[in-house]
Amino acid sequence: MEAKRQMRKLLVVGTLFILGACAGSPGAQSMPGPSVNRSGPVTTTVRADVPPGGGFRPPSVQRTQGLDQVIGARAEQLTASFGDARIDLSEGDARKLQFASDTCVLDVFLYPLEPGETPIATYAEARNPDGGAALDEAQCVRELARR
Repeated sequence: MEAKRQMRKLLVVGTLFILGACAGSPGAQSMPGPSVNRSGPVTTTVRADVPPGGGFRPPSVQRTQGLDQVIGARAEQLTASFGDARIDLSEGDARKLQFASDTCVLDVFLYPLEPGETPIATYAEARNPDGGAALDEAQCVRELARR
């Protein structure tokens, strides 16, 4: 019975250790990264050259078919394509632009690929303006470009 109790304690301590290791650092960026694209799989590239102890963190770049007009674009290029952003937020070197129509909302997240560089769009997600259900990003981009 005592051995069983010791094993449980060890399991709990090990689980807490693993969960603690998975927790984000206090200085981590608060803007979202890639999630599942409802129109198909998202392939991302992740750079592993993050300096130890924090500092600049290179972003992952979303690679989704149909987002060629968005991913890699600067803010000026996006506003030239979709008009003025409904929301334009900056936090540190990150920026979020939101474009909207009657049927979709597109959030575009811009990050610099290297320290000091101009932020470019690295991730986008689309949703329904009524209720927030996820939508196909490429379809939303096509709709916003037609306006």
